[in-house]
Amino acid sequence: MKIAYFICYSRLLSHSISLSVTFNNMPELPEVETTLQGVAPHVKGHKIIDLTVRQPSLRWPVTDNIQQIAAGQRVWQLTRRAKYIILHLDRGSILIHLGMSGSLRVVDPSTPWRKHDHIEMKLANHKALRYHDPRRFGCWLWASSEHLQLANLGPEPLSNEFDGDRLYSHSRNRKMAVKPFIMTNSVVVGVGNIYASEALFRSGIRPDRAAGNISKKRYSLLAENIKQVLAAAIFQGGTTLRDFVNSEGQPGYFQQSLDVYGRAGESCNRCKAILKELRLGQRSSVFCPKCQT
Repeated sequence: MKIAYFICYSRLLSHSISLSVTFNNMPELPEVETTLQGVAPHVKGHKIIDLTVRQPSLRWPVTDNIQQIAAGQRVWQLTRRAKYIILHLDRGSILIHLGMSGSLRVVDPSTPWRKHDHIEMKLANHKALRYHDPRRFGCWLWASSEHLQLANLGPEPLSNEFDGDRLYSHSRNRKMAVKPFIMTNSVVVGVGNIYASEALFRSGIRPDRAAGNISKKRYSLLAENIKQVLAAAIFQGGTTLRDFVNSEGQPGYFQQSLDVYGRAGESCNRCKAILKELRLGQRSSVFCPKCQT
């Protein structure tokens, strides 16, 4: 079981899929990873011919003169850090966040612009990377070195740096509930509402339990389940929330594996008790009152 998430992750990396995805709920780590692996084969190694910004007013204003900075540079690598996608150029890098409703798609440059298409990166391979964001809560930022948004982030959840010992040590004397605790970026990145709920259910831990009152043994189980849940979601292409689909119209299938998220009032898949809902940090948290203590 301990190596299952590495198997799932490596299988995804070996199967690149061209994606055009949109989200009405904020995309979490698996959806961002799926997007990255979809667009990377069409962007990596290619020179930027032009970059058009139609709407610079995003969560953070698009970097001034990013068009002039990016033109002529080559995209050598695409990586993900937390929920950010990073385009590594000849000089510096572009940091992209999908916000609450953003999407990236690879299109022919002659494709008509849609209403909320804000940015287009034309490439030397006669393709274009389009950024679509109705709520304009994402970002496109260039930096010559490190991006400030990446400072003070915790480890990636699928890395060896993240484990139960880290959760236990960072939780001591903390009275905040365990669910917002594991969603704190300085503790571990990329564990959003959906996957935090699912991992806590698999671990038998109530989302409102005080983080400082959970044992090291239970945190070891929780860390392992966070890895397993995220890896499974990546492997299945993310979770379909309303309209998350790839370019072929295929949804992310992890929604079919959800045990608690979005299922308040339904029967628990394990014990058949009625799932309850509470609010933690202005977010809905569904749990089983019998299986989770």
